[in-house]
Amino acid sequence: MESVNLADQLRTATPATGLRAVGALHRLAEHVEATHVAQARRDGWSWEQIGDALGVTRQSVHLKYGKQGNNV
Repeated sequence: MESVNLADQLRTATPATGLRAVGALHRLAEHVEATHVAQARRDGWSWEQIGDALGVTRQSVHLKYGKQGNNV
């Protein structure tokens, strides 16, 4: 989904379309987060540094991505 189309969908008055756009945004945010967590781990960042950057605890970010190793 292109960002222009997504922005248009978010402005719509149709709840179904708006909710699909919100779902797409959630999936995009998860993908971007996982990509950057993996890069941070490859660069030698600690779980605490990553958690601080994301505004969460090191435990929560480790719980979410730790089992996936450095390849998140």
